[in-house]
This record gives sequence, structure tokens and C-alpha cells, in this order.
Amino acid sequence: MKLRYKITFGILAFFALAFSALALVLSHNSDCGPGTAIPAGSERMKAVVYQCYGSPDEVVEYTEVSKPVPAEGEMLVRVKAAAVNPLDWHYIRGTPYFMRLFAGLGAPDDPKLGVDFSGVVEAVGEGVERFQPGDEVFGARSGAFAEYVLIPADKAVVKKPRNVTFEQAAAVPIAAVTALQALRDKGRVKKGDKVLINGASGGVGTFAVQIAKSAGAEVTGVCSTRNIEMVRAIGADHVIDYTNTNYTESGIKYDVIVDMVGNHSLAANREALKDDGRLVIVGGKDGDWLGPMLRPLQAKLVSAFVDQELNTLLAVLKVEDLEILAELMQSGQLVPVLDRDYPMSDIREAIGYSETGRARGKIIITP
Repeated sequence: MKLRYKITFGILAFFALAFSALALVLSHNSDCGPGTAIPAGSERMKAVVYQCYGSPDEVVEYTEVSKPVPAEGEMLVRVKAAAVNPLDWHYIRGTPYFMRLFAGLGAPDDPKLGVDFSGVVEAVGEGVERFQPGDEVFGARSGAFAEYVLIPADKAVVKKPRNVTFEQAAAVPIAAVTALQALRDKGRVKKGDKVLINGASGGVGTFAVQIAKSAGAEVTGVCSTRNIEMVRAIGADHVIDYTNTNYTESGIKYDVIVDMVGNHSLAANREALKDDGRLVIVGGKDGDWLGPMLRPLQAKLVSAFVDQELNTLLAVLKVEDLEILAELMQSGQLVPVLDRDYPMSDIREAIGYSETGRARGKIIITP
């Protein structure tokens, strides 16, 4: 064998071994260890935690933990309501596996669960000026599935509009910010645009329909038969029942398509876009490995060769965007759609329902 072939074979073998080793490390599940001991004399609270990756029924616990104390720049919020997101069960299962590079190899680095919350400020640390005890707020912070959540006062938290319930406010942060950024930042929706929302009855979709309408767009929502009236009620001008109509074959061209479902190929979605249209991919198909990444990667490659814009979105929680959403709720242009309300002790059942993908709007948790 010639030397150059030996070198090439060696390099390929090295990368194959390295990839195999990485795959083994990322997919390894460590045994569930004991939780963090509660220091003697400290106050306690109920919270939802997980010590290892796996099925929610097996690894999620509703237990007692130490009640946090706000330090400088922080505030303690008594949680009145929280909301379930697909992000929660992805963390619980540790899938797709690449998430573990920042969530923890083998087992989660942070046992807390939940992000979206609303509640009442109970105490503030030194230097906090934006809020004071008694303020009603909503926002996003790891550990929202608990009686209390600790959050820096300058992070993603704002005052709750008085015309909105705690349950409605808790539904907003991740889903509504995702919808807002998809339409405004990636879709650049303006008055008169024809906008299609694929997945209009879900958590992000119900917000996207209303935000697009508030921007003056002509909105088409895609959903199943049982959700047609609900999607129409929240403002959609047109509703397509995906069980009997394929929007990519209708001949109608849209300025913007926001796709939360991923049940049509990139080429099919492009057929439904105008020549200068914008596709925004939010999320993707489930899978332990590359499943969720394939469509975004494909969109990135194809977009370099076509006039249409093919975008993907990973939302970033910002105070400014929460304030915009609060104003839309205050004016009545945005009304969160709530599906079911579970007590926090039934968190496993709530997450299991979220995994079915059949929720209409948001799933709420109350302590």
C-alpha cells in the first residue's frame, strides 16, 4: 500500500474512532444519584427536579429543596403559575444528545426544571430598583417548577399586566418570544403580507397568529380538524385543515411561512413562497442525533443559491421583547390560549401530555 493511502486511511480511521467515542460519551446515561442535601436550619420549599436523564415517569421528582435567598441584584418570586415547554422534556431525556454538551454529560449539571413563570415578588436583594415586594411579574428562569424562583432583576422578567391572569402570563415567555422573533426579526412581517403559520394551534402557533394579525398581516393558520374554530377565533383570516388539504400544493403563494411542524420538505415549502418570500423554521423533527438539525442545515445550504430567504430561529429571551408582549396583552391584541392546568404534584402527567404534541396552546402548572 502506498504511503499516501496509508495516511488517508489513518486519518479516516482516527475521525471514525473519535466520532464513535463522542457518540458513546454523549449517549451515556449515568445512574440517578442522591439530591443535594438540605442544610440544617434552612427554609424549605417544594420543587420539581431530576438527577439523571430518562423518561419523565422515571426520573422527575416533586420533592423538598432549600428555599433560595436573594443576593445583591436578585429577587425572589413566589410562583403563582408556570408553563410546560417542549424544552423541558428535551432536557429531561437529554435529547437530542448534542444538548448534553452544555446540559451535562451523563447526568444534568443543573437538577432544576421549568423556565416560564409568573408570580409575586416576595423579597429583593440590595441594589434592585426595578421591582419591589408585592409586584406581580412574569418571565423566564431555570427552576420555574417550584414554589419560589430566584432571578436576577435585570434578566428576562417584567411586570404583569393587570388585565392578565397569572396563568395567562406564565404561558407567554418562551413561546410568545419565539413567535415574535420569528415574525419580526426573521420574517420581517409588515402590513398586508400574506403569512402562513404551520402549527397554528400549538404553543408558539397561537401566539404567532395573533402577533402577525397585530402587525397587519393576512394570516392563514394550518391545524387539524378539531382546532379549526379555535384558530379562527384567535384571528386567523383563513384556516387550512392539514388532514385534507396540503398548503404546499394549493397554488397560493405567501410572503412569509413560519413552520413549527416540519411535515413538509424544504422544496415543498419553497413552492408555497413568493419569489422573494421568507421561510422561518422553528424547531424540527424529533430525534436522538441529527434529526432536529437536518432541516436547519439544509436551509442554510440552499439559501445561498436562491432568492428566497430560508431561516432558522433559536429564540433569545430579552426584557424588551417581554415588554412588547406585555403591551400587546394590555391592549387585548394578544390573549394566551390555555389548554390544561395541572397541580405541580402532577408534573409527570403534564410533561407526558406535552410530549404527545397535541396540546392546544399552553399547558399550565400551579404550585
